[in-house]
Amino acid sequence: MSETTVFVIFLTMNPGRSFSEELVHKHVAFLKELDDNGQLVLCGPFTDYDGGMIVIRAESFDEAEKMAQSDPFVSSMTESYKIRTWKMANRDNNYLLSY
Repeated sequence: MSETTVFVIFLTMNPGRSFSEELVHKHVAFLKELDDNGQLVLCGPFTDYDGGMIVIRAESFDEAEKMAQSDPFVSSMTESYKIRTWKMANRDNNYLLSY
């Protein structure tokens, strides 16, 4: 995997589900663990949609999927997820322009 390739986990609230305080604390502990391991790039809830996004570093799509499934929001079936592989464009890589 390239240094600029990351995985984006889109989380969506499942119908009829809600967050308990305990579940939110477990989710935050999960995020802190990812951060401590250098795997968390950024995360947060959407303000215009019931769900959120977690951007992670992983060696493979399979590893990213295992990480997503380990999120307490997902394992409790409170939220469902989709994963996308994303190549970050920035100043350091000339916004992916190769010439």
